[in-house]
Amino acid sequence: MDASAPRGAPPPPGGGAPVSGDRDAAAAESGTAQTVSTFYETHPYPPPIESLDAYRQSWDDARRRADAALFWPTQGYRDDRRILVAGCGTSQAAKYAVRWPRAQVTGIDVSQASIAQTQRLKDRHGLDNLQLKVMPVERASDLAGEFDQVVCTGVLHHLPDPDHGLRALREVLAPDGAMHLMLYAPYGRTGVYMLQDYCRRLGIGSTSSEIHELASALGMLPREHPLVPLLHNMRDFHSEAGLADALLHPQDRAYSVPQMFDLLAGAGLEFGRWLRQAAYLPQCGLFASSPHRSRLEQLPASEQYAAVELFRGSMVHHSLVAYRNDYARRPSLSFDGDAWLDYVPIRLPETIAVQKNLPASAEAVLINRSHTCTDVYLPVDARQKILFDRIDGARTIRDIADRDSAVDSDSAVDDAALPIARTLFEQLWNYDQVVFAMPREANEHAPSSTLSMPEGNLL
Repeated sequence: MDASAPRGAPPPPGGGAPVSGDRDAAAAESGTAQTVSTFYETHPYPPPIESLDAYRQSWDDARRRADAALFWPTQGYRDDRRILVAGCGTSQAAKYAVRWPRAQVTGIDVSQASIAQTQRLKDRHGLDNLQLKVMPVERASDLAGEFDQVVCTGVLHHLPDPDHGLRALREVLAPDGAMHLMLYAPYGRTGVYMLQDYCRRLGIGSTSSEIHELASALGMLPREHPLVPLLHNMRDFHSEAGLADALLHPQDRAYSVPQMFDLLAGAGLEFGRWLRQAAYLPQCGLFASSPHRSRLEQLPASEQYAAVELFRGSMVHHSLVAYRNDYARRPSLSFDGDAWLDYVPIRLPETIAVQKNLPASAEAVLINRSHTCTDVYLPVDARQKILFDRIDGARTIRDIADRDSAVDSDSAVDDAALPIARTLFEQLWNYDQVVFAMPREANEHAPSSTLSMPEGNLL
């Protein structure tokens, strides 16, 4: 499939002899799949690593609880879920097995070389909770049972038929499961696609010598070229395998926000939230003071995200959480009414409070270090900082806002503190400072709307 061509309607279900056009399309799809498989046998991705010791140390119970609340805010904490890592590459499935030692993790990939590298990590770290199979994403239904979480990041946009692949993953997602997807975004990758076209026109292949020649040539790009900022900010450009994956991949397409929503709908999925949402929201960053903010906020949420993507122009991928469209208890968060008082805020591990060189009247500036947009930060005043410092991952907002909560968890919140707490915790949510563990009954009564690299030398 041409990476720039619009996606067609899903193929009809059922059997029957294919017509000639269908046979040609199937042959082309099979050929593309084989080409991609061969590419990854030669260039396993990401670049293999030898140890997960540092990764293991970065995951403690607090971080696991924050991760669980992001995907399953209403289900209560569990660490024994079944997880499928589809297109796991050289290490992702092993990382999930380390991250969740009591979970049952399955990793599948079309590349024998990638699975072999993951097997070495499994053997080295004694990951008995990890199973590995050489298998394309499209055949995920061959696996036994359903999965509480399906992880597919950086994979669908390399498939000959991403719609088919995503439908296959939806088939194995448990009814109350969560899917973590990452798809390339088009506008921030403009320079990438220009250089991909350049390489095709010159017939540049993916041998080691050709990749090193390409790396040398990239150092000569004009400063104004749209790829230049990515050369310093994306790790892919600092390894042979990464450079091949970025610029020499035989199959690559990107999804704008509207195309991504269409992809989800076609697979029977619904958008849950962005993994890190602040850059997409009109309430955050530069948009908070934009003369267009009120216009943006009048749009449906999906249209807000689409408009923000166009204005920012630099998003290189979309990372999101999705649920089955028949999941009746999809998480739905609201600060209307008073159900929010019983949310338990849990800090995200990438967040820090800066207390130097502050804006006027600010006691601190809250930053999520995973954000790439430098305008996305949250100043808080002295009273807000007091409430923020009380977050411990166990107390509800009601308890945090109540000075006497340690004595009586059912005590009333001071009316003066209520608007301050409401504003603060909604902002903390929007700015990716916290996630919430929500009582199941609060979710049932909430409105139906859903809120939702280092520099170095080339090679």
